[in-house]
Amino acid sequence: MKATALLHLLQLASPTLPVGAYSYSQGLEAAIERGRVRCPATAERYLVRQLGDVQAPWDGAVFWRLLGACAAGDSAAFALWNARYLASRDSAELRAETVQMGFSLTRLLVELDLVPAAAAGNTAGNTAGDTCFPAALAQAVHALRVPHEEALLALLFSWAENQVLVCVKSIPLGQVAGQRLLLALRPAIEAAAAQARALLDDELSSWAPGLARLSMAHEVQSGRLYRS
Repeated sequence: MKATALLHLLQLASPTLPVGAYSYSQGLEAAIERGRVRCPATAERYLVRQLGDVQAPWDGAVFWRLLGACAAGDSAAFALWNARYLASRDSAELRAETVQMGFSLTRLLVELDLVPAAAAGNTAGNTAGDTCFPAALAQAVHALRVPHEEALLALLFSWAENQVLVCVKSIPLGQVAGQRLLLALRPAIEAAAAQARALLDDELSSWAPGLARLSMAHEVQSGRLYRS
């Protein structure tokens, strides 16, 4: 990868990217509250399961298709996968999360002069103006000419890093334990990326009822630190 593309990718994957990712736990806070995730071992099992059951067959696979649509200039395919991703959000919190982050990243791309304002407003092909976060990130990857395989790995790693940070703050885990957990997730992240690239359209799945129930429980959970 060229240095410029690598630096762009590091910026997009950074937890300091101002899109609000740090304020969401995606149901993990509810899992911690209920005792399902309570130590490094249970955290690793939970996150590996998430990578295999959610990130690979849906989030990563949809992102891969959005990248392809951007590269091909196929606005219809881009709109289709953006709409399907939005429709797959099982709770109000999960939908609000991806819409807010998608909006924030799209606005950031415009403010950095990476995407024209008119194009950013219409790329998703959605009359309501809602762009999911994977769609906005695909726009950024395309505009910055970042290789797609590396972008997919960055998306999955960024998700894992945010989840580990939730564990560090809320179980809580020590910083060293958190880094050890992140290292332990590397094989699952690589496997999830490979699976996401290989799946056919009719093999994709967003079926994750356990995660949906955790997310809905989080909506009425008291004493929350996170918005989802």
